[in-house]
Amino acid sequence: MTPGNNGASTPEDDDPFGYLYADGQANGAQPPSGGYGYPNSVNRVRAVGTRPYGQQSQAGQTAPYGQVPQQQGGYNRPNAHYAAPETLPGGAQTAQHQTPAGGGGGRGGRGPNTKGLLIGAIAVVAAVVIGIGVAMLGGDKDKDDTGDEAGPAPTQSQESKPSPSASKAGAAKQDLPETDAKALRLSPGMTTASDIKGAKADGGVYVTGFNQVGAKVTWTVNGIKKAGSYRLNVHYGVPGTDADATVVVNGKANTQPLDMRNFGNTPKGDWEQGWKSTWAIVNLTKGTNTIELACNEGNKCDAVLDQFSLAPPKG
Repeated sequence: MTPGNNGASTPEDDDPFGYLYADGQANGAQPPSGGYGYPNSVNRVRAVGTRPYGQQSQAGQTAPYGQVPQQQGGYNRPNAHYAAPETLPGGAQTAQHQTPAGGGGGRGGRGPNTKGLLIGAIAVVAAVVIGIGVAMLGGDKDKDDTGDEAGPAPTQSQESKPSPSASKAGAAKQDLPETDAKALRLSPGMTTASDIKGAKADGGVYVTGFNQVGAKVTWTVNGIKKAGSYRLNVHYGVPGTDADATVVVNGKANTQPLDMRNFGNTPKGDWEQGWKSTWAIVNLTKGTNTIELACNEGNKCDAVLDQFSLAPPKG
C-alpha cells in the first residue's frame, strides 16, 4: 500500500503525512491547515479545548483552528461546553485564588493557630499529671485507711480496761462497806431472830424489838476515803403497816426521818411479804463514822431490820 489518497473519506484511511511523499503531492496533498493532508479529508485535528462537542458556530460551521465558539448561557450560569483557558489566543494564565482574610493558607492570610494548639496540648498534659497525682494520693489514703481497719486487734488488757468513770464508780461501790443484823450493835431490849423468812442477811437473821421508844441499832463504818454525801440503804420488814425511824450520823440526827412505809400495800399482819427497801442521804467524814437508826418520840417503829449498806448518791 503506498501513501496517498485511496479515495477514502474516513480518518483511518488518511495519511496526515501524505504531503511529504511524491505520490501524495501528485494527488494534491497539502500541509495541514485544519484537516489531514488530503483534499476533502475529514477535519478531525483540533487543539485541546477547541472541540465544540457537537455544537456549531452561529453560521453552522465548525469553529476554525485556534478559535473558541461563542458559549451560550445566562449570567452566572455555567456553560455546558467548557473550553480550556489554555486554548485562547495568547494563552490564559491560571487564575490564582485569593485566600479570604482570616484564612490559614498563604502569606497574606493567617497561619495555623499554633498558639491555641500549644495551649490546648499544655492543658491536656497538665490535666493528665493532676489526675495521676490525685490517683496516687487517693491510693495512699485508701491504703492508710485499710491499714487502720486491718490493724491488730486490741490486746486482752485493752479490751478489759474499763473507762475511768466506770473504774471510779466501781471502786467506790466495792470500797463502800455494808453490814447485816449480826454485825450491828443493839441497845438493851433488842435481839436477833430468824423466824420470818425472806431476810437477806446471812442465815436469814434480822433484828427484832425495835418497836419501842429508845431502841436503836448502831453501825460503825470504817474506811471512808472521801468526805461527802452517801446513800444509806436499809432492808427492813413491816407487817402490812407503815413505819419510820430517826437517822443519827456521828451524834447528829437528820431532820428527815427514814421512811419505812408499806410499799406495795402488802396484807396487814403478813411479815413474810412485808420485806422492803428504803434509803436516806447521810453526810460522812473521811475515815470512821457512826450511823445510828433510832426509835425516838413520834416515830412508828413496828419493824424488823435486816441489812445496811452505803452507796454513792444517785444523779
